[in-house]
Amino acid sequence: MSDILQKDEFPRTVDGGERQPNEIAELSKKGYQYLKENRIEEAKDAFSKILALEEDNNYALVGLGDSERKQNHFREAIVYYQRCLDAHHGNNYALFGLADCYKALNQYNKAIEIWEQYLTHDDRNITVLTRVADAYRKIRDFKKSKQLYLHVLDMDDGNAYALIGLGHLHYDFKEYKDALYYWTRMLERNEAAVDIRVLTSIGNCHRKLKTFDQGVYYFERALQIDPKNFYALFGLADCYRGMNQQYRSVEYWNRILESDPKNKVILTRAGDAYRNTGDYKTAADYYNKAMDIDFDVYAALGLALICKGEGKYDEAIDRLTALIRDDRKNYRLYIDLADCYLKLNRKREAVETLQEFQRQGLRSQAINEMLEKIA
Repeated sequence: MSDILQKDEFPRTVDGGERQPNEIAELSKKGYQYLKENRIEEAKDAFSKILALEEDNNYALVGLGDSERKQNHFREAIVYYQRCLDAHHGNNYALFGLADCYKALNQYNKAIEIWEQYLTHDDRNITVLTRVADAYRKIRDFKKSKQLYLHVLDMDDGNAYALIGLGHLHYDFKEYKDALYYWTRMLERNEAAVDIRVLTSIGNCHRKLKTFDQGVYYFERALQIDPKNFYALFGLADCYRGMNQQYRSVEYWNRILESDPKNKVILTRAGDAYRNTGDYKTAADYYNKAMDIDFDVYAALGLALICKGEGKYDEAIDRLTALIRDDRKNYRLYIDLADCYLKLNRKREAVETLQEFQRQGLRSQAINEMLEKIA
């Protein structure tokens, strides 16, 4: 926002005398300089002094709004921006700040409405267009979001925000090949200063597409930038899990646990990896650590599957039956329970277990296939 005020911008007082434009201009200049330096309280003081001289000064109202917004006081900022708009209809800076506040409060529909008012004054503002596209993405309006991102690319074919936004948009709608296309374009344009988030996003697309070996390449590149990056470590562990190289996945689950030893999800994933390599003792240690933090259905399932793997079918049945009581819609529990009954040659009980799932009106291809296999 410009800090220069012209003399004829100032209204006259009731008695016809001019207000002090030089004083207001100086206070405005100071206020915005304080904002740049993050000296918020001093900025507020300068803007408040302007309002004491001119109660509806647009620079001061926007400045106070910006001050509150910088402190994440979004509702307080809204009051100042709205006061400015009441007195100065269509003020671009107030519109921009107001929309950003509503976005921060997750009120995306309101943010869109205000940004579109802004665009009636400046329909080629790329910053605003990408913000509106982001907001449409947040409310899952795929068509409008994509339309705006592509409009930005028409004006600037390498715009980073539009390319990243299109990647996220397609990823959110499970269109992983398209997401990969846009994120790869982003990477190609910025090889010299690669963003680790782009590398992990491309890696995640390959995870979803089950092209795990290609995902490994991008996650490893990300780790070269930040050896402790959670998303890169998680991605590598999950890719190796998908490639059935459990011994490799364990390495990366454990690297996450070095920084976050109480992460229940990762403890369970590591337990799964050890169990799949046949190291039941270590797997049980990890599952129990997860259960010590809080009950976890997957850790509890892992412990039941260890019993099953060790041939302790009756104990596995008891554990799985208890899990089903608390999670009646998890088809996997029924399959493992039925399999335990089959291992004990109790075919009728295996069939009854699978039929119990179906009687709830639930559908599962895996349940149907197992029933057919038993029959």
